Amino acid sequence: MRTALVQAIALMFSGSEALRDIIKVTLQMSISSSLVALLLGVPLGVLLAMTSFHGKKAWIVINRTLMGLPPVVAGLICYILFSGVGPLRHLNLLYTVRGMVVAQVILITPIIIGNIETFLTGPAKEIRETARGLRLGPWKTFLLTMNETKYQIISTYLLGFSRAIAEVGAISMVGGAIAWKTNVMTTAIMNAANRGEFSLGIALGIILLLMSFVLNLIIYIIQTRLNA
Repeated sequence: MRTALVQAIALMFSGSEALRDIIKVTLQMSISSSLVALLLGVPLGVLLAMTSFHGKKAWIVINRTLMGLPPVVAGLICYILFSGVGPLRHLNLLYTVRGMVVAQVILITPIIIGNIETFLTGPAKEIRETARGLRLGPWKTFLLTMNETKYQIISTYLLGFSRAIAEVGAISMVGGAIAWKTNVMTTAIMNAANRGEFSLGIALGIILLLMSFVLNLIIYIIQTRLNA
């Protein structure tokens, strides 16, 4: 174990091309999917929190259910849709980074929606009253809401990114963990352990933990500012 750890640390500073490629694909997939989920999830979260419509409670319950969607289920759905007999086979998304992004967006978007909706449930009444007093239209009311939740949006994005970077179930099914193409840190760790390449697995694990630590530190700082 000690030897593997020493080799892992040496590998981290060796400039390994394979290691750089795995990290590059991981960041490409995680940043893309979390940004798309943010762009979709924030407006929908604001809509759920700030407006009243028929069936609102049902949609909130459905979204909260989807927040706990098992990754392998999302991966299976995407696999069926993208495979050779699936309705979306012509998009050629199976075993690609784009397909992995789609699977991640399905998983992350409900989390973004839920976080924004939960945060806005409290101040929603005050924001609506302020907008009414200023005679703001729907668009300006939306912009006011964005301004009031800017720190929460940043925190929510970082939460979505950390969820994306740590995912393994869905992306392994959709991406196939193909070397130099769709292999990310989590799938690479799993494959390295299966091959007995523990030094590579440990090196990737250390990098993943460091990324997670930095993300959680940033989230903590933002939440501390929110509660100040």
